[in-house]
Amino acid sequence: MSSRRRIRLRLALRNLSRQKRRSALSGSAMLLAMALLVFSRAIADGGHEEWIDAGVRMGDGHVSVQAPEYRTRRSLEYRLSPDVRAAVQDALRAPAISNRVVASAPRLTVQGLASSSQAALPVAVMGVDPELERSFSRLDEKLEEGRWLKPDDRLQAYVGARLASRLKLKEGSRFVLTAQDASGEITGQMVRVAGTFRSGIPEMDEGLLQIPLATAQEWLGVPGSVTSEAILLRDSRDTRPALRDLRSALAGWSDDAAVLGWRESMPELNAALRMDDWADYVFHLVLFVIAATAIVNTILMSVMYRTREFGVLRALGLERGEVGRVVFIEGMILTAISGVVGMALGAAVVWGFFRNGLDFSALWDMELEAAGVVIDPVIIPAFHWNQILLSLISILAIGSLSSVYPAWRATRIDVAEAMKFEE
Repeated sequence: MSSRRRIRLRLALRNLSRQKRRSALSGSAMLLAMALLVFSRAIADGGHEEWIDAGVRMGDGHVSVQAPEYRTRRSLEYRLSPDVRAAVQDALRAPAISNRVVASAPRLTVQGLASSSQAALPVAVMGVDPELERSFSRLDEKLEEGRWLKPDDRLQAYVGARLASRLKLKEGSRFVLTAQDASGEITGQMVRVAGTFRSGIPEMDEGLLQIPLATAQEWLGVPGSVTSEAILLRDSRDTRPALRDLRSALAGWSDDAAVLGWRESMPELNAALRMDDWADYVFHLVLFVIAATAIVNTILMSVMYRTREFGVLRALGLERGEVGRVVFIEGMILTAISGVVGMALGAAVVWGFFRNGLDFSALWDMELEAAGVVIDPVIIPAFHWNQILLSLISILAIGSLSSVYPAWRATRIDVAEAMKFEE
């Protein structure tokens, strides 16, 4: 480092240490802004991850494999054949994909009619593998009466509580399912209620029931076939690489299988999360404005109160640009120290007090449902270090921009006038 650079750095540090109160007050504003930014980002990321996890478990997973036209037609005509299913399973066993996969669940879904002696209602009948579905949707944890499906069940059904209430069904009650089979014929199947569930989503509790996958395949005349293969990943951030790898692995089956991410298969959830992200951006913008105001105020006041000092420095040989750089360095030092300490403080508060979750249940008396997903009131913060690093870079950028104007003002000081200035 050259001697002139060392002089500029010493001058900047000297002024910050000389004006301890002003530096501390401004630094505190930026420190708190950064700590609040880290805290809010961790809570937001944790809330989003839980929201996505709940949505994809009840939906088609982070990634789903379907026949290309099934999403729009919802017909058994567009289903995954046993050969395609075997190719999907082979692809999921590849190391690049299997390391990201938590569970996968085959499903055979058809729109039909549930009829009892009391009423008949339209329903979505979902054939599931009881063991695989248990680890995927966790719908067995929503049990209200009776029991969850067993692997050896044949004519048992797991029914939404509101649907059971409207059809006047209870555990052990028999009722008839009617739907269009693979050949286009209307066919019926008698089943018995094994248990009822209450998911917290009215539409699901009133319009969904599950039966064993083997029973659904036999009833609808599609042995070995399913309408979708739902795949659950470790983290929503694994969705993009998993999509890329799975599409590459199934490239030879592109006419028979389409690989969709949760943003495509659950557009309502995607839209709700984007809206929530925009609200976070507005909040963070307010924090950045607070930090920028504190920096501009501190450095500009420093310039105004040091007019004579700058005049003396200019008289001793410091150039206009060097005076401006001294002021700019002051702003950057103040910003960097406050930003790093604020980031550490925010992370410490989140980890120290809320690592087991922040309970918002006191804010609402009932389950909160949004975009077809029941939101857990206990939010576990998630530290995504790329987000925290981005926040730190942003606060440093704000500090740089906020220091430009005071530095420019310092370069405009007239030496002759400054020497007359009485402090």
